[in-house]
Amino acid sequence: GNAKTPGKPEGLCSSTTSLFLAIDLAHEVRQEKAETGRPGPAASARPGRVAELKRFSQQLQNVHPNVLAKQLRRSVLYADEDVVVISKPHGVPVRGQSNSISSVLPVLSKMMSGMKVRSESQLLPCLGLEKDSTGALLLARNEDVVEHILSLRRNNQVQRKYWVVAVGVPVPSEGLVDIPIIEREVAGSQPHFKMDLSPLFRMSDAGDGLIRVRGQRQAHPAVTKYRVLESGGGCSLVELQPFTEVKHQMRVHMAIALDCPILGDHKYSHRNKLAPQKLPEHMLKKLGLEQSQIRYLPLHLHARQLILPARSGQADIRVSCPLPKYFLQTLNRLRLNFREDKGDKSPSEIQETPVQKR
Repeated sequence: GNAKTPGKPEGLCSSTTSLFLAIDLAHEVRQEKAETGRPGPAASARPGRVAELKRFSQQLQNVHPNVLAKQLRRSVLYADEDVVVISKPHGVPVRGQSNSISSVLPVLSKMMSGMKVRSESQLLPCLGLEKDSTGALLLARNEDVVEHILSLRRNNQVQRKYWVVAVGVPVPSEGLVDIPIIEREVAGSQPHFKMDLSPLFRMSDAGDGLIRVRGQRQAHPAVTKYRVLESGGGCSLVELQPFTEVKHQMRVHMAIALDCPILGDHKYSHRNKLAPQKLPEHMLKKLGLEQSQIRYLPLHLHARQLILPARSGQADIRVSCPLPKYFLQTLNRLRLNFREDKGDKSPSEIQETPVQKR
């Protein structure tokens, strides 16, 4: 099991770097409130803001494998004899020959077993995350556990919830998007492939109802549940729960089905071209950026909570993953405060509170 720190929720490791960053951030926000009488940084573009964003997105992409392994060791959120859950950093792929999480798992495994030379322990990724997303990443201790987890996932028994910052506010404020997804080639000056919706229904010519259309054989069923947690100023903090695992599913459902692209999603903010995301003027002002700098804005897609069903005689495994620093800063700048039933929480306090199951 993992060490518990008094006052910290279960599943959060006291050594997690992000927690210390959150405390620093909370202190910074309090100072700013005292100085200016209102929360958040100045609206104008701040010198060094782009350098800061670049650092968030590139800090672990070209480091020595041992440095990456040490960072992952510090980010362990949960560990038992079967599984380990780590907080995946932004910009680092899960799989790959080099500079990936998989490539340093042998080193991480040794670190976790106290650097024993004869250690038999190993770590294997069993549920993936995109390179540019962050959050709870599940690793298995052996092949049998991988098979068990994959079987649970096929039966929809692994629950994963994500938090995203959206440009726009989904209407209605909660619902289920059930629209298949297909990969298409986009023609033009820069031909490229991207995922797109492949709906099974269209509006009738008279506009008074739906007509079923023939599904495309290459399309994959895709279902995403969503719920707006907080909104304001034309943007929102949204919780997503995918029930299928199609490539870029949540990004496509948010951008195309709900017309609320995820902040920092430069691939799906435009349907038929490749270009940095276009943000409204009031959002740029709050973020302290100019449109020409938006290409450096990281994807705000975070695997917030992971729930694995109990194995014989044990309780369910529930792990909440702290928000990365850039995500917290964005929430503060956009004044998106997540409210719980017991009162208001500032973004700097959010990550120390597990997502409530409702």
